Formats: sequence, structure tokens, C-alpha cells
Amino acid sequence: MLAHSSELALAPATNPSGADTLTQVLLGLRLDGVEYGRCQMRAPWAIAFPAKEEARFHFVAEGDCWLHTPSSDWAHLSRGDAVLLPRGSSHILASAPDLPAVDIDTLNRVPVSENIYLVRDEVGDDASAAHSVIFCGAMRFNLDPLHPLLGMMPDVMRAGDLANRDPTVPMLLEAMEREVSLKRIGACSILARLADVLAASIIRAWVECGCSDSTGWIAAVQCPKIGKVIAAIHADPQHDWTIPALAELMGASRSSFAEAFTRILGESPAKYVTKVKMFQARKWIAQEGMRISVAAHRLGYDSEASFSRAFKRIIGQPPSAVRRAS
Repeated sequence: MLAHSSELALAPATNPSGADTLTQVLLGLRLDGVEYGRCQMRAPWAIAFPAKEEARFHFVAEGDCWLHTPSSDWAHLSRGDAVLLPRGSSHILASAPDLPAVDIDTLNRVPVSENIYLVRDEVGDDASAAHSVIFCGAMRFNLDPLHPLLGMMPDVMRAGDLANRDPTVPMLLEAMEREVSLKRIGACSILARLADVLAASIIRAWVECGCSDSTGWIAAVQCPKIGKVIAAIHADPQHDWTIPALAELMGASRSSFAEAFTRILGESPAKYVTKVKMFQARKWIAQEGMRISVAAHRLGYDSEASFSRAFKRIIGQPPSAVRRAS
């Protein structure tokens, strides 16, 4: 369903202390392959969104609704609220809790443009019934599903919860509300672009606030010395990152570098480098259709067999299975 492709870099403001390693890492984080839907529903209604690889975004343009996920109770969303489900977890949007839900893919869609569709619920003839308009989006991050940053994100990220931490968030919400209320030509396209930026801003606000975690990967990238190493690995996964090369980058001996890296991240530098390489390989193979032998050569493997063993160990399935599924 991802008919359109766009990219948006997440570039958080430089930390006042001068430690901008996290900024360097996030500059490589992008959103692409996006579709949008404008859902116009009359109560009672309930829509089930199945789990997908793409992140899900919802903005309540008119009326209100309730959100439910397998990991949380029903949460009320008012007009102007926006939520991001970064891992595309299954969830339900409804006019009231506990209504029987219909799958979003079973509803009739009317194309508005190449990547925007209109969904109307024809159930219910009562003109006085509550009317809800939900603007939905599907967004694909270039992060691998196993990337530590994506794994740390909560199932649901509410824009309102982050509004006080990033002044950009409330401004974008207000801009989206204006587009809905004015009903000008091309409003859907403008909303789509604003949704891109708002999703990026939600993640930026969450990251800059420490992600509710002062340990592990975030702590590592915020450490000036270790963070410099991590940023370099992610910036160029094809490079031959040996322990001596990484230790030199950090400005430490091999033993002290390896000890510090393992203590902060909980895994050895060699294992981390391999993981990042396999994340890159999966993207090449699944999204770009690259041949397995080419991916293996680019990442410095002498044989396709040794590359395939490393790939399966990290990803959980052989590269041939990923290629067949793409």
C-alpha cells in the first residue's frame, strides 16, 4: 500500500554541552514509503489495525475516539490529539471502548491521490450521531526492526505527552488543526507533509528527554567517547571496523576500549559491528533487491556462506528467506 516515497531526516538540536553524537546518529534516521488515509466515521464504529512493519500515525481531526493496544487499556483521544505507534503494533480505534471492530483492510477505500485514500463508514443513518475524522498514516523507518533505538521506543507515543518538551510539537498540532478546519484545496497533501514532520518531532522529543532510560544504548551514544565510535559504525557499516581501529577512534588502548564498550552496551564491539552490518544487509536485500553475494562482498565477507551464517545468527533467518519475502 506504500505508493509514495518520501524522506525526512531527524535532526535534533545540538546538546548545550557540545555532545552532539546522538544528533549524528539520528541524522541517519529517516522516514520513507508513506501512505495516508482520511477516515470519516459515524458512531458507533471500531476499526482494527493489524500489526505491520511500518509505523502507524493517527491524528484526530474531528470528534474524538478511543485507542486500545494489546499492552494497554483503552485511552481517550480528543480532537487535536496525535499518536505514533513506531513498531506498527496491532491496535483498535473506536468511538467507544469494547465495540466489535472491523479490519481496516475490509473497508471501502476511495483514492484521493496516489498515496492518499478516503475511508467512509456507511453504517448508521442517524444524522445526530457523533462524527469523527481520523487522519491516518503508515510510515517506514530506515531503521532495522532489531535496531536498539526502535526497540526502546514504547508501543504508543502520544504527541500531547511530549508537547511540553518540544515547542515544535504543539505548533505542528495547531497547523494540522487549521488545515482541517479551513478545508482548503490540497488539505490532505499538506496534512501528509505535516504528519511526516510531526512524527519526526515526536521521536526527537522522546530521544532528547532521555527516552526514560539513562542506561544502555542511549547512555552509550550520549557518552562523548563511546558515542563517537557508535556514530562512526552506523555512518559507515561497510567499513572494516577492527578493534584496533575503533580503539584508536576512541583514543584508548584496545583492552580499555573493549572493556568500556562492553560494560556500557552489554555486548562486545565485534558483536555490535556485526549486528549493524546485518541490519544494513537486510535493508539492501529486502528493500533494494540486492543479490546476497553482492551484500556479502560489500560488507567484507570472504564467502557467501560465512555471511549467511552471520546473517541468520543476528536476524534469525537466512538471507535467502528475506529475499524471497521481499
